[in-house]
Amino acid sequence: MTDTMAKVPPLVPPPVELPERVAALRAEVRAFLAEELAADRWRPRADTWLSGWDERFSKELAARGWLGMTIPPEYGGHGRGALERYVVTEELLAAGAPVAAHWIADRQIGPSLLRFGTEEQRQAFLPGIARGEVYFGIGMSEPDSGSDLASVRSRAEPVDGGWELTGTKVWTSGAHRAHAFFALVRTSPKDETNRHAGLSQLIVELDSPGVTIRPIPLLTGAHHFNEVVFDKVFIPESRVLGEIGQGWHQVTSELAFERSGPERYLSTFPLLTALLREAHQVDEERLGGLVSRYWTLRRMSLAIAGALEAGQAPELAAAVVKDLGTRFENEVIDAARTLLPTAPDPGGTGYARLLAEAVLHAPGFTLRGGTNEVLRGITARGLGLR
Repeated sequence: MTDTMAKVPPLVPPPVELPERVAALRAEVRAFLAEELAADRWRPRADTWLSGWDERFSKELAARGWLGMTIPPEYGGHGRGALERYVVTEELLAAGAPVAAHWIADRQIGPSLLRFGTEEQRQAFLPGIARGEVYFGIGMSEPDSGSDLASVRSRAEPVDGGWELTGTKVWTSGAHRAHAFFALVRTSPKDETNRHAGLSQLIVELDSPGVTIRPIPLLTGAHHFNEVVFDKVFIPESRVLGEIGQGWHQVTSELAFERSGPERYLSTFPLLTALLREAHQVDEERLGGLVSRYWTLRRMSLAIAGALEAGQAPELAAAVVKDLGTRFENEVIDAARTLLPTAPDPGGTGYARLLAEAVLHAPGFTLRGGTNEVLRGITARGLGLR
């Protein structure tokens, strides 16, 4: 082993096993989902954490204690661990359940408020998140910037009592329905020697004067993404998240939650299970390869959940899981299209609809949460290779 190789940090935290106590929780979630499906309250979908907006369902989960699971009780949560939350999330995604309404708030806004928010901010938002009543988006990407967050141009200028925000964000999932989002903005001039300096996070309430939300429809005509324009929007000082100038550090910590979860390889899981049911003996080697890769990704994602439960923020490992996971999701679609092609039927039921949905959503898999090229750059830098 060379000296360089000896210094390379591990890509993924050590593997963990789910504790026995979560078996009963998993069974409880499965029973609830079976009841929902039997009552025909929703149909399983591909990419449901983007497309499945159902506020009734989110409130049902909250009533059972399955939202805000890692939020402390003093803020309306349940004080449970990341591994217990992982089990609930895994079951919801595997079933193709409609989780989009609460998804961003529960996945990363809550943990970020606990880590960087003020006491007033926590009291203002966390109880509503845990009740499934407060929904958030993410305001990171901007026009012509791709996944290069260091090129953020939206700017907040200090004014009496707060900040005045001007700029544009794009690809903001659910902004037309959400109550607020975290916006990464520039609060001091760009420093070419340190492109990540001078960035801050603001909590923008989306009904504020000067906020305009415009739809970015999918090819299907469905409306999930948005362009959000700020025209001299006043942001009170009480809605600064964390410290001014520390936005980059805060965002990278937040991305560990966004990039590492089971949604990065389970968006097409309903399609994969339908393919396995329908294909039977069609190319068993290829199907077996997909299943084994799924299991490997699950082990990696679960290891990160264990690290999060231990209070760590494994940004490098999260980038690896997101890169590998989104490539896997596209391979599931490719296998389904070639092994069991069928006429598109977006409005139907079963395999044909799941395949049509997955194909239409596939272009976004490798973009949201950072393009694969950006993620590989993060991985290379983390390993000391760049």
